[in-house]
Amino acid sequence: MKRYSVFAVAREALRYHQGWSRAWKSPEPKKKYDAVIIGAGGHGLATAYYLGKNHGLKNVAILEKGWLGGGNTGRNTTIIRSNYLQDASAAIYEKARSLYETMSQDLNYNVMFSPRGVMMLAQTQHEIRGYKRTAQANALQGVSTEFISPEKVKSLVPIINIDGPRYPVLGALWQSRGGTARHDAVAWGYARACSDMGMDIIQQCEVTGIRRENGQVQGVETSKGSIDCQKLGIVVAGHTGVLADMAGFRMPVEAVALQALVSEPIKPCMDVVVMANTVHGYMSQSDKGEMVIGGGADGFNNYTQRGSFHHVEETVRALIETFPIISRLKMLRWWGGIVDMTAIDHQFFQKHQLEIFL
Repeated sequence: MKRYSVFAVAREALRYHQGWSRAWKSPEPKKKYDAVIIGAGGHGLATAYYLGKNHGLKNVAILEKGWLGGGNTGRNTTIIRSNYLQDASAAIYEKARSLYETMSQDLNYNVMFSPRGVMMLAQTQHEIRGYKRTAQANALQGVSTEFISPEKVKSLVPIINIDGPRYPVLGALWQSRGGTARHDAVAWGYARACSDMGMDIIQQCEVTGIRRENGQVQGVETSKGSIDCQKLGIVVAGHTGVLADMAGFRMPVEAVALQALVSEPIKPCMDVVVMANTVHGYMSQSDKGEMVIGGGADGFNNYTQRGSFHHVEETVRALIETFPIISRLKMLRWWGGIVDMTAIDHQFFQKHQLEIFL
């Protein structure tokens, strides 16, 4: 794999950029692999990458029914944070957040990580108590956060209205090392590194069945034929339940669409991420100038990737009160991403008898 650098760019410029190779290979699937990962999004590719980097397992196939990074990876709102209350959540998210700080160097690919800071607005007395508790818990967990005053919020986000009649800003939980990253660049960087290790990334390859024998996974049936494997990983975001059903067991999760939209691009006006849980809305500004807005999840199970009007209407209405400057912006794009939700909205870990990684 050719290493990316300013010198490589200059060298290729002199050669009219004729020497660049494909970032990752697109091979046909082999008959058997040590491990098969279903899902070539950010999490699936990261799973394969760390299997190779940390455990030396490189005879791996990553299967994707569409195109690489074309599922939920391309539909999220790019926020990276670890300011969670529970120890288990804070530990796994802080580990993930710390990986982003050196990811561009580790992958030799610019994932555009921007530790611009994440604040979660306290707009009720209950949230003040909750966020102060979280800040104390984070201190014990080794996660750097603090509860800040409304005046500090205003200094960090000049465009915010802290005196709204319905949703006044009473403070915020601030994590200065949180931020954003370019979601598709993360997938591309991991894909490039996986391909360089000899792994096969197979796109347009839908899994249609999972073969089992004597309580063990033997392989998968796909639109490109049968593939044997010793280990199987299911990393398919909102379709985990569908794949688990193919394997013969039921996952205690529900699939719902999470709403998001972006505005037309404008000049830079906001260089932090703001989350407002009271109104279930959050906002940041992308490198292109778009205001990236996330809303709530649909109240019913579905696999649609279209926007839901009533959620967006309520989210935008509340955010306009907090950020009056955005009231005249036009919406550019609007979509939904499928997420798996447990009954308690909390992750869980358990070894399955089929030895499937989920």
